[in-house]
Amino acid sequence: MKIGILGCDEHILAIAVAAVEGGHTLSPAYDVPEDLPPSLSGIDRQPREQWQGLLEDELCSAVLVGVDGWSEHRAEQVRTLVQAGRPILIGHPASLSMLWAYELDMILADSSATVIPALATRQHPIIDSLKNLVEQSLAGNGPLGPIESLQFERRQPHRDQDSVLASFARDADIIRVLIGDPSRLMALGGGDAGWTNLAVGLSGPDQISVRWQVAKGRTHTLTIQLICERGRLCIDIPERACGIWKVIQQTDSDIPDPLPTFSTEMAPFAPADVLLEHLLQAAKGNVDTRPASSIPPAMWPDAARTIELAETIPRSVKKGRGIDLHQEEFSELGTFRGTMASLGCGIIMAGLFILFLATLVGGVARAAGWSFGERLAAIWPYAILTTLIIFLVLQLLPFLLPKESENRGEPKPSRPQNP
Repeated sequence: MKIGILGCDEHILAIAVAAVEGGHTLSPAYDVPEDLPPSLSGIDRQPREQWQGLLEDELCSAVLVGVDGWSEHRAEQVRTLVQAGRPILIGHPASLSMLWAYELDMILADSSATVIPALATRQHPIIDSLKNLVEQSLAGNGPLGPIESLQFERRQPHRDQDSVLASFARDADIIRVLIGDPSRLMALGGGDAGWTNLAVGLSGPDQISVRWQVAKGRTHTLTIQLICERGRLCIDIPERACGIWKVIQQTDSDIPDPLPTFSTEMAPFAPADVLLEHLLQAAKGNVDTRPASSIPPAMWPDAARTIELAETIPRSVKKGRGIDLHQEEFSELGTFRGTMASLGCGIIMAGLFILFLATLVGGVARAAGWSFGERLAAIWPYAILTTLIIFLVLQLLPFLLPKESENRGEPKPSRPQNP
């Protein structure tokens, strides 16, 4: 299969290497760096100005999109690819703009395209086991007792704002898998104190306390701790989730009949191979294929939600308080209703201003004997009435437009629901 490339990053690079090793062809490639691994030496480079070749089915069956050097031009290219119905695997997070993420989600609703974010960590078997353990603890029959908290420690060499928020956007996908969509977010640190000591507190729908924090490290590694009444489970995830995962279970020694403490290493995990398989299935039109794990592959709505969570952190830091998160489903109809609500408020404010201005002009015109000014001031009720009638007529537009199924002609394969 021919796979096109638009831009590059470390995750896309690993997937490209896996594709070549799997016998696939990387062609065409646009805006990729010169220093590539030897296995990619035969890549078919093309001038970046001719990227429209990715829109042709004859040249490639799917597209890899990198996030290094992301710009508004790259964002527009991705919109065009989605509108053309191309299967895309994109690095995450591509942009920390919630508006762009949900705009792309709305375009996907009217397109046959599939956008797969580079979020493969959730597919590791230990994440599935941890999710089951959390559910058992919530039900009161977990081996470690009732759950008390869930802690994430992200270690990385660079801790500037963009790097920290990008790491949180990736880790937030695991948080959503384990506890569901958080209902509240509170950020500590950041701002004038810098982002090197950022800590984020989240609460899930079952009131599970989750803490995410960033720390200094030589490489990008993540430690997850599930703290329960009778002990804790610690999971060490290596850089980029590749390689061997380490799992340690500890129980309190002062409880009767404690569970045995153990330490084990899980089999090596290759996120690039997992993501590549998802992309190949999407290119074949089989977007509903799921692995043996009960956790479905991450799709664009999942990525958009993590970007929304990451974008909330600076607002929480600036305001110094927690932010309530509303699980709103974004659609064209919802956007229309929001626009109409804002427009209605604007009309009311403008009407009050016109009333004040017309009264002032009418009074001055009568005192000065200016007949034209009096007639002009007298028409303000009709102007406001006409505006209100037009505004009310606009409310009927959603009823006049064809239904969603009629616009698409045929039903689109269902996308996996959010966990």
